[in-house]
Amino acid sequence: MGGRAYFVSKIGQSIATLAFVVAFNFFLFRVMPGDPVRLLAKAQGLELSRQAQIDLIAELGLDKPLPAQFVDYVGDTLRGNFGDSFIYGEPVTTIFARFMWPTLLLVGTATVLMTVIGLFLGIRGGWNRGSKGDVASMGISLVLYSMPEFWLGMMLLVLLATTAGAFPQGGFQSTQSGITGMSKVVDILNHMFLPTLTLTLAYLGEYYILMRSSLLEVLGEEYVTTARAKGIGEQKVLWHHAVRNALLPTVTLVALSFGFVIGGAVTVELVFSYPGLGLLTFEALDTQDYALLQGMFLFFSLAVIIANLGADLLYSYLDPRVREA
Repeated sequence: MGGRAYFVSKIGQSIATLAFVVAFNFFLFRVMPGDPVRLLAKAQGLELSRQAQIDLIAELGLDKPLPAQFVDYVGDTLRGNFGDSFIYGEPVTTIFARFMWPTLLLVGTATVLMTVIGLFLGIRGGWNRGSKGDVASMGISLVLYSMPEFWLGMMLLVLLATTAGAFPQGGFQSTQSGITGMSKVVDILNHMFLPTLTLTLAYLGEYYILMRSSLLEVLGEEYVTTARAKGIGEQKVLWHHAVRNALLPTVTLVALSFGFVIGGAVTVELVFSYPGLGLLTFEALDTQDYALLQGMFLFFSLAVIIANLGADLLYSYLDPRVREA
């Protein structure tokens, strides 16, 4: 398969997956229990008459046949119109814009840290297999990998925030006014430290274990043995021959773990009262805000699809043999 054909194939698969998600998203929230009109009236503190309920049903388009509702839903989705939140009384896209950046900052920072630290430790562990550092790192990685994110977050919250008082117990920034410039940046970083540390530690072991096992596999290949036989220095063998090829599986891992990191962010944000999409998801589930849930489900799915598409294309660039398979 040529490069262009591979690219078109992956784009087509991503579009097909997104189309399935859109259809599933529509029918999923049509079969969920609860009357949207009743929920909307309850959220706004209204007692609607029978005629007012009929008018609201017509306004929401729920009086149309299901196929017609689906056509309207697809059209609105393509235009970026996900309706209004029952609870907030605002367009879903407006709410996204307000809650998205704290989550992107949290997930992005944690992903960079867990990737860099995990790969570095994995390289050292694989290169020094069986050493005390390797054994200790493997043990710590397995322990961290087995811990649920919310439990790890609660332990860090108790130890470093409640007991030691070293960090804020929650939120994204201080409520006091007048904080600007670098003081505001430092304040935000201070609030982000514990949730970022939680996500980083929770997924660090996965990167360490994969990088270590991948490097050990590569070190057994013939071309590494040949490089050593030619008298090439060990450091050059490690970085120019072994590590470059051992890094390939981590490209896929970064994309695959992106969805899990977002899922972990939901519980971590809840533990630390961090005002991001995770906390918003919990509130939407708790209040049965269907419009908000529907939009968030599609957003999370789209993020994972794009991440996997990027990983497929990058992997094919790093290893051209993938395009020929």
